Amino acid sequence: MLLNYFLIGLAILALAGVVFEEITHINKAKVTLFFGTLSWIFLFVFAQGNADRELINHNLRENLADISSLWLFLVAAMTFVAYLNKKGFIESLLHRAMPDSISERKLLFYTAIFSFLFSSLADNITATLVAITLVLSLGLPTNKTMRFAVLVVFAVNSGGVSLITGDVTTLMIFLADKVTILNLFWLSLPSFIAVMVLASLLSIGMSGRVRISHKSKPIRKLDYWIAFIFVSTIVFTICANVFFAIPPVLSFLAGLSVMFLVAHLFQDDSDHDPILEYIRYIEFDTLLFFLGILLLVGMLEQIHALDFLVKLYEHLPPIYANYIMGITSSVVDNVPLTAALLKTDIDMDLTSWLSLTYAVGVGGSLLVIGSAAGIVTMSKVKGLSFARYAKYSLLLLLTYTLGYVLVLGLAYVI
Repeated sequence: MLLNYFLIGLAILALAGVVFEEITHINKAKVTLFFGTLSWIFLFVFAQGNADRELINHNLRENLADISSLWLFLVAAMTFVAYLNKKGFIESLLHRAMPDSISERKLLFYTAIFSFLFSSLADNITATLVAITLVLSLGLPTNKTMRFAVLVVFAVNSGGVSLITGDVTTLMIFLADKVTILNLFWLSLPSFIAVMVLASLLSIGMSGRVRISHKSKPIRKLDYWIAFIFVSTIVFTICANVFFAIPPVLSFLAGLSVMFLVAHLFQDDSDHDPILEYIRYIEFDTLLFFLGILLLVGMLEQIHALDFLVKLYEHLPPIYANYIMGITSSVVDNVPLTAALLKTDIDMDLTSWLSLTYAVGVGGSLLVIGSAAGIVTMSKVKGLSFARYAKYSLLLLLTYTLGYVLVLGLAYVI
């Protein structure tokens, strides 16, 4: 029993390291990986005999198998985006699509739509970085930049919930066989409506115009091909899973191999710029953070410390409990929260799982520290503090609630 309390203490320290990363300046991946591995080591050291150690070893292997599927999928998806981003493909396409002059109001809606759509294909961090970089290049006044920043965070988190390529928590719930890819598609409509409502509210009082400088790089033929392979891989992943139950990780690794072979056929895979090197450009600190978090959650499940989450669902209907979990994810990172809920094996219907997917995916937008998109935005936008972002929290809560209600309504209809 004493060991259990000690291990729970390690998990709390790891969570504190994530929350106060901006104060300690210690990368959250380092903190969670340290405490995640240390906690399992203590489980082995203080196990009661060989039989207990064999059980711990069995559970650790299962935990690592789940983590490896998530890791490999993310590595494949993030490599595609890292290549296209490094080559300037995404930024060049955006600059070509934009007019020379545009109203601030219309630009706000364009930013919302781009952030929403791009985050469905790319990971949240990359989508946020691209969107915020474009916003900052406009040279808007500080108060208007804040509105764009808040909108980007909400739109990125909202866009990611409807595709397994867009949000880790969505991918985790899918891999746990709680929802199907077709089920998740239905989340895109209520999510998009909520984003458009937020954009409408934030656009009040914006009446100026913005001049956009077109400084796009020339796009190579190979980059078009790789973008086509990326989109085709997403379509193939969806179809292969729906019709043949092929795991998404297998489809994406196949797509990644096609990308490597096509680059070689185009004679672009040289010693000077080898295509395999683009794996180095993905956010490995994010992947290590997920590894540490999932090890910690696996440890907590091993010692039955997650049973308290079930209590909430015993006292409240799932639709209310999920709504609260979404708000909680603005304080507690949504990845460990989702992992913990999945480990408890709560019995819910499809409507409830869809509402939970939306809640933990979008709820982190309520506070700037509640999601990776928020933390990235805060690090890039000068003057965006916790308090300044919190001024928009009531507005974000209203739109989050609207989206949640729309998810429930649509789920009941279908």
